Amino acid sequence: MASRSAASSWTPKQNKSFERALAVYDKETPDRWKNVAAMVGGKTAEEVKRHYELLMEDLRSIESGHVPFPNYRSSIKDTRGRATAGLTDEDY
Repeated sequence: MASRSAASSWTPKQNKSFERALAVYDKETPDRWKNVAAMVGGKTAEEVKRHYELLMEDLRSIESGHVPFPNYRSSIKDTRGRATAGLTDEDY
């Protein structure tokens, strides 16, 4: 996946604002990155554009199969700590 430096770190709040801004300002919006940056706060238009480009790189890597899916354990624990091994609500 794409590398990121500590200098360009994003807070969870900024990432959520970034997601919302992308929904508001599509590719056809004049000054898209300036508007996105204004919604995010604390980032320049260049920084939000680069963040978008890195996101797109990551998505392409995932979709092309270059990033494997995580191997989660097949059983999970219910609220009482018992392994459910994929049981559904109907099984209880």
